[in-house]
Amino acid sequence: MARRGMWEPKVLWEPKVLMRSPAASSTDTRFGVEGARPLMARLSDYVALTKPNIVVMCLTMTAAGMWLAPGSISGLTVAWTLLGTALAIGAANALNMLLERDIDAKMSRTKTRPLPAGRLSPRAAAIFGGACGVASIAILWPLVNVATALLAAFAMVSYIWVYTPLKRRTPWAMHIGTIPGAMPPLLGWTAVTASIEAPGVALFAILVLWQVPHFIAIAIYRKADYARGGVKVLPVVRGERVARRHALIAAALLVPASLALLPLGVVGWAYAIPVVAGGLFFLGVGLWRMTAQGGLKGARQFFFASLIFLPALGVGLMANLLAQALGAS
Repeated sequence: MARRGMWEPKVLWEPKVLMRSPAASSTDTRFGVEGARPLMARLSDYVALTKPNIVVMCLTMTAAGMWLAPGSISGLTVAWTLLGTALAIGAANALNMLLERDIDAKMSRTKTRPLPAGRLSPRAAAIFGGACGVASIAILWPLVNVATALLAAFAMVSYIWVYTPLKRRTPWAMHIGTIPGAMPPLLGWTAVTASIEAPGVALFAILVLWQVPHFIAIAIYRKADYARGGVKVLPVVRGERVARRHALIAAALLVPASLALLPLGVVGWAYAIPVVAGGLFFLGVGLWRMTAQGGLKGARQFFFASLIFLPALGVGLMANLLAQALGAS
């Protein structure tokens, strides 16, 4: 995303021409200049509101849910599912940024986002986020199925109106936020089956457990930034020792949770090998580096280890599909 500071408005009057100094704010809505910015710059800022990296990761998990679900759906339904899911995630992220723009302005990691930097107005963000949310349900309800649309609506509402305000009040907000955050694979499952079933719930649980150590690691190595922003994360409120314990417990539970798909009969042992390897690697790095001696560097290393697990899960699902294809041939 573009990184620009907020410019202070200053207007110079000259005959027949209203000129703006180079230091004039590019989003000062008193002069209507938000619309005067280059189109690509404005589009880039709107895309940034959706947190595109998160959207891509979530769509990958949605595709995994569809891939694992029994039965089949048309390519067009797959496309509508992915588009509706992307819009739901984009809406939740955009409206989250709107509600947290004051926090973002205080944190070094987020102060250059479009709203705190002044490149977009709150009104523009509200309209954009709301439009994405409405479009998501308008696509998923008639073109996919009611169950998927209702789950997407629940995820948006809980993320925006429950998780987001609770971040200012309690460190348990992060755990609550894992619920809407884990919804994508369940959306993929219901897009095929139109119902919530045990394998879909197992995928959901895997993602819930993965998020806990992932976000705690971020909260530890960015503890000062969160404290400055007034966000009630575990390391700030309860201390790093408690936060590390929560992270390691969740990482330990992630391995058996990942294997829950085996007795449910939707995957075979070809799936288990890379997934268990990824889970044990993640847990091993945590036990080794998520210590008082590891400090902030250790928490950062644990964060990067968390990024290994989801690709390992994807490799496991692909290995399972290959094994099934070879077995059927």
